Amino acid sequence: MCPAKPDLGNHHGPQSTEHPHDHDGGFARDLPRLLGRRGMLRLMGGVGLASLSGLPAAALECVALPWETAGPYPADGTNSKAGQTVNALTQEGVLRRDIRSSFGAYSGTAKGERLELELVLVDAQGCTPLAGYAIYIWHCDADGKYSLYDFTDQNYLRGLAVADQAGSVTFTTNVAGCYDGRWPHIHFEVFESVQAAVSGEASVLTAQIALPHDVVAELYETDALYETSTRNLDRISLATDNVFADNTEVEIAQQTLAMSGTPETGYAARLTIPVDFDATRSAALARPPAGGPGAMGGRPFRGAMPPARPDE
Repeated sequence: MCPAKPDLGNHHGPQSTEHPHDHDGGFARDLPRLLGRRGMLRLMGGVGLASLSGLPAAALECVALPWETAGPYPADGTNSKAGQTVNALTQEGVLRRDIRSSFGAYSGTAKGERLELELVLVDAQGCTPLAGYAIYIWHCDADGKYSLYDFTDQNYLRGLAVADQAGSVTFTTNVAGCYDGRWPHIHFEVFESVQAAVSGEASVLTAQIALPHDVVAELYETDALYETSTRNLDRISLATDNVFADNTEVEIAQQTLAMSGTPETGYAARLTIPVDFDATRSAALARPPAGGPGAMGGRPFRGAMPPARPDE
């Protein structure tokens, strides 16, 4: 049974002339386009499209997350900075829950408000927990800066954790800021095990998590730590973001955090991450010269690569 997911509220996915959505079609229209014929047959077990609105809640909560670019900042051994390849996954101390401070040979603490983040890893086929799988997450600080990239002498806001029997992992981190050109987000890679992560094996999913607009907008407007984020958030939308814009409404709903809190009490957020092990990934990521502006990151993939999507 799929772990329960908090109500995401009235969330609306991207709408633009380039990526239109026929909202009158609703979930019955979006789901087959998202999953494809094989995924639909597997999910429905022969049930007709007319009965999609009656699907169990677990099915609606297990829409496989789309593959996304790892961006230029993964520090997982696949990208370089100033001519040096950095792999945080092989550094002592990366397996941890609290990722607000640097670890190993580095010291320093990231700017931002505390966030207790629970991620639940499940197999999209059957929505069963992926116990023992590992997830590596990384994101920017309150100023929109990344460790091991903008700050080469820090490795905060990066960490690796192992899912328990329920598929759950918990990180203590900070609320990410919003930098110019991107919707606020968290990067992650899922691996079959910790051993797979640290040995350079391919991820089973590389994707990004979207932060909810209303919660972060209020934080950005009232907290001096995020003084540049309000302006940047006003300039971007899910419909114009160069990673999330081509996702369907149901994908966006699935990959957006359920989040609440205040700067005084701290924030809490939860997300279920369904992994489709049969996902079709047909295009290769274009990689600019190593270390150059916008250089792409991401581990090598078994088989075909995920669709190319530029990241800022």
